[in-house]
Amino acid sequence: MNYLKKILPLFSYLFHPIFVSVFAVLLYFFTVIPYFEYTVFYVLFIQIMIITVLVPVTFYYLLMSLNLVDSIMLEKSAQRKIPLIIHAILLVILIKKSVLAERFFELNLFFIASFLSTILAFIMVLFKQKASLHMVGIVGLTAFVICLSYTFQIRMVGLIVGLLMISGIVGTSRIYMKAHTNKELLLGAVIGLLPQLLVFLVPNFEIFAKNL
Repeated sequence: MNYLKKILPLFSYLFHPIFVSVFAVLLYFFTVIPYFEYTVFYVLFIQIMIITVLVPVTFYYLLMSLNLVDSIMLEKSAQRKIPLIIHAILLVILIKKSVLAERFFELNLFFIASFLSTILAFIMVLFKQKASLHMVGIVGLTAFVICLSYTFQIRMVGLIVGLLMISGIVGTSRIYMKAHTNKELLLGAVIGLLPQLLVFLVPNFEIFAKNL
């Protein structure tokens, strides 16, 4: 049991929601785009690192110094409002300025879906409901890869199975750390899954996304 105490929390940190965007761009470029300019990839990767990792971490520590949040894990539901608003604003910046639909269409859809998931998580907070943001992130990433596989007709069975296993381990780690209940994990999974399916599978959503 001692190894569980060391390994399970590691998954909570490694697959923290702020890293999901980084995983998404890596998977997008290295699984479905056969040829791309590395300069384009590096520029976009750095932009996403700054906007979705460095800036949020800076805000987290600022909020911690002001005693508005206890930790980067945001275990208390009431402390999630400001971080979720900040995250939503940063996603809009990405969608409008960096991950443009005419250049990275599927990745643009991923971030639109992530924005919708963030809004849903914020609404849950307003209703005093706590959804697992870890599950929102990892399930959303898994759904994104499944949609990429379907859209490009590429077999990604190994990758999808791996992500499903990771999703289960992340959920287990959150239970083991007593951070969430089964209901909160399920709610987070649904919030992460549905927007990804919406933006990729609903007819005419591509037209809406291009004009967003």
